[in-house]
Order: sequence, then structure tokens, then C-alpha cells
Amino acid sequence: MAGQRMRARYASKSAFLAVLTVSVLTASIVQAQDSRPIKHARADGPVANRLGWMMNENTVGIISGNPNGSYLRLAYDLSAVLDNGDEFRVLPIIGAGGGQNIKDVRYLKGIDLGITQSVLLNRYQRTNEIGPIDDKIVYISKLNNEEMHLIVRADGPVKSIHDLTGKRVNFSDKGSGTHLSTEEIFNRLGVKVAKAVTVGQGDGIEMLKRGEIDANVLIAGKPTGSTARIKASDGLKLLPVAFEKPLQQDFLPAVLTHEDYPDLIAKGDKIDTVAVVCVLIAYNWPKGTDRYNRVSKFVENFFPKIAEFRKPPRHPKWKEANLAATLPGWKRHDAAEEWLAKNLQPASASERKQFEEFVGTRKMQAFAPENREQLFEEFLAWKESRGQR
Repeated sequence: MAGQRMRARYASKSAFLAVLTVSVLTASIVQAQDSRPIKHARADGPVANRLGWMMNENTVGIISGNPNGSYLRLAYDLSAVLDNGDEFRVLPIIGAGGGQNIKDVRYLKGIDLGITQSVLLNRYQRTNEIGPIDDKIVYISKLNNEEMHLIVRADGPVKSIHDLTGKRVNFSDKGSGTHLSTEEIFNRLGVKVAKAVTVGQGDGIEMLKRGEIDANVLIAGKPTGSTARIKASDGLKLLPVAFEKPLQQDFLPAVLTHEDYPDLIAKGDKIDTVAVVCVLIAYNWPKGTDRYNRVSKFVENFFPKIAEFRKPPRHPKWKEANLAATLPGWKRHDAAEEWLAKNLQPASASERKQFEEFVGTRKMQAFAPENREQLFEEFLAWKESRGQR
């Protein structure tokens, strides 16, 4: 028995050595066949080495979203307008949405910028669920508002968001901005659903048509591709969402119109809803580091060209972009702050007066102070986009 065990041991060892030998030989052959082996990368010559260095130093990666929302389109627009060959390049990356994007900017290597929602930044700051982020995340600028699209069956019993208590609702992809912001909205309004489904918009709409769920939610900049594809013949409709007091701290009032969705909203009609603020964020790299300098270069290329983003064929939401808008409770990236200090013209007293008159005529005095100031900044951006400033 001992002899058999000894022979088996030697046989196993011989087999192992044989496999190891084949592996080494295979690796050697593959390396020999590779026209650009890693060990020779530094021997490419000064021209190739400088090109590689330049491409990496002048490229920023921005985590966005999926084709159903507006994030991916905004990221593409940044690439289309700002790309300048090897001198500067924006690399759009498909992401899971606002909630995951914050995590990716905070922890994922290779991510310089991300698009998310201010309400989610505030949530993570408040709950500490992904660790402290106050000194880890900074914002570059406010981009636009993202409207809540609440879709239900046209012939169904759901007449308001409060009717969704005890119902089945799709909150969109798990971890997305829609998912987490919808949780915030429903919790603040006291709407307790029987089942929160987390599937993509295409699946959610089909489930709603089949009666498997009672509502589908999407929070994204209008007009969204997935909502625009819904036809009146599908038997679905957009449901109004009132701007109730529990929402006034982190959200804004908004409207959806016939021009946004001709097949779902009659001409001259509008659907009241609420919106969240979409912001561009970055990791708070120490000043002077390579990664800090890379984000600074983005600011230097992006800010002076903001007017280009308000022209066709860019996404209509760029008309709401306001570089000067502040994000209460958060620090702006130093390079962005410095650029604004050098180039921004302060608002005039007459503009402030016009805004106060505008607010007064619409009985909007109940706004939280930070939201009121944000509305004023959007008012200035609106005037600027029309050449009135």
C-alpha cells in the first residue's frame, strides 16, 4: 500500500510538472506571437511614448447612464463638442445611473467625472451608507433638471401618486437615480407600495401593459427616449405629481407638455410633476496631482464653450445648464471656482428685481431658501440662453 501511494504521489507530481511545462511553453509562444509584448512597451521610441503619455494625460472618463435616460446623451455631447484629437478627449462610459455613479466616482479607478442627482448626494451624505463623502466628492456644475415621469394604465384605478399605496411599482434599474430618488419621494409622501420592482424601462413598460405592475417611474431629462416611444394606443398615460410640502427641500416643480410628448399629452395641456437637480461631480483629488490636473483641464475646455451646448443638435436640456449655480452643502471643484471668479459677471439688481416679481406672480414664496436661490440661477441661465443678458 505504501508503495502504491508513493507511486501515485510521484505520478501526480509528474503530471503537475508536465502541465506547468506546457503552460510555460504556451505563454512563451503567445508572447512571441504578440507583435506588441508588454515587456517591449517602453522600447517603442520617444514619439510613441510621448503619444501614449499625451493621450492618458488629456483624456477624462465620465460615467453616465443607459440609453433610456439623458445622462448618456449629455456625456456624448461633451465628447462631441470638446474632443480635440490627442490634445483633449472626453470618454463617455455607460453607467447604471445616479446612485451607482456616485459610488463609481468615489471608488472606481479610471473614473474622473460622473453625472448624478443632488438629492442622492444629500442622501449618501446623510446616511453615510457608502462612507464619508463630504471631503471626497466635489461638484463641477449644475447641468439640468430631471423630471419625474409617472406612467400608469389609462383605464386603471390609479388617479394620483397616493393611490399607489399597496400597489406594484417599477422603480427602474436597481441603484439608478430613478430607483433611489423615487424611494425618497415615496417615503416623504408616505406612499408604501406592496412591491417595488427594479427592472429597466423597456421591461417596466411592457409589464405595465400586461397589467403585471400598476405604475412605472422614470426620472430623467425630458424628452426621454423610452417615454417618447409610448403611443396613445398603448393604453398608458402620464400621471401628475403635485409639488407637496415634503418634497420642497430637495425637489423642484416641473411640467411636461405636448411639445415634450405629443402622443401622450394633448396640445395645450400640461402635466405637473416634480424634478431633481442633475449635477456633474468629480473626485476631490489633492491640488497639483495628475488626476486633479486632468479634471482642471476639463473645466478649462468645458466652461468657455457652454454656449455651444445650447445649439442643435445637442440635447435640449443643455439650455438649463448653469455654471454658476451653487449646490448647498457641497464644495465646488477649485478649478471651477477659480474660473467662475475670473469670468462670471455678477447678477444685477434689476435682474434680482425681475426674478422677485416673477416669483410673486406665481405664488412660489413657499420654496426653501436654497431652492429659491437655485430658481434665480436658472432664471439667469434662461435669460442668457436667449441672449437677454
